[in-house]
Amino acid sequence: MAFVTRFAPSPTGPLHLGHAYSALLAHDMARARGGQFLLRIEDIDQARSKPDWERQLIDDLTWLGVYWDAEPMRQSDRMGAYSQALDTLWDRGLIYPCTCTRSDIAAAMSAPQEGADLPSGPDGLIYPGTCRGRLSYERTFPEAHPRPQNETLRLNMALAVGPSNAFAHRIDTPNGGWNSYAGYMETGISPAGKTGRVEFTPEDMTKGVGDIVVARRDMGTSYHLSVVIDDAAQGVTHVVRGADLSQATKIHVLLQRLLGLPTPVYHHHRLIRDDQGKRLAKRDDARALSKYRAEGATPADIRRMVGL
Repeated sequence: MAFVTRFAPSPTGPLHLGHAYSALLAHDMARARGGQFLLRIEDIDQARSKPDWERQLIDDLTWLGVYWDAEPMRQSDRMGAYSQALDTLWDRGLIYPCTCTRSDIAAAMSAPQEGADLPSGPDGLIYPGTCRGRLSYERTFPEAHPRPQNETLRLNMALAVGPSNAFAHRIDTPNGGWNSYAGYMETGISPAGKTGRVEFTPEDMTKGVGDIVVARRDMGTSYHLSVVIDDAAQGVTHVVRGADLSQATKIHVLLQRLLGLPTPVYHHHRLIRDDQGKRLAKRDDARALSKYRAEGATPADIRRMVGL
């Protein structure tokens, strides 16, 4: 079986030690198994993505000794693939337009219980369903009504995890019935902190995740949608990424099932943190690779800094 990993940075700022660790780990895993390592530029956020940052990250990765086995994939070149997937979900009646802002959602959720902590999941605040009933006639006959363009679109989670969609597993028993769960293999750190099979139920998705955004206004897609489509297109068999994304994996497995895409093995690794224990962010320029390079650090020094 082929072993294919990838590194998928966004060109919205400098690469830091956390990026170096993730790229080196995925690269080393692929080389150790005689597999392939691929690069993907996640630049769907055109307002924040800059060519200079892309050139810098490619220069930093080359300096680290990370090399990829095919031309980098660029998400801004793949809007047609995302649009096609959205059309599929629309035609099946699984997505709907939403005009709510984040403040609208927070207000709707806090109104009956002011001062209480608002429920959140891997996609942020769990959407209260304000717009779920919009365009009810169009949703009854979606094939006769084209998908709205340049609008935020959400997945109707209750429908998506129903027995006729992502969680359809017939039990072969005299009485029949549905085996309603989904899962994936984790070789790193799961949401529960363990390695092995991770399973989740429709209730986990409706109550713990809610109606996720699959396309953002002025963007044409979302991280969750584009990442599963691109992993499948690149033939990625093992997704290597930080443990901060482990909670989002059930969203990605769900979308893979809905779109008929393969589910890779996932390896969520530890996060590189600063001296105060806070995970690194792109605004943390003090940990930028370019700064260490300017100070005379070598790729071997970076490996030691991140524990490799």
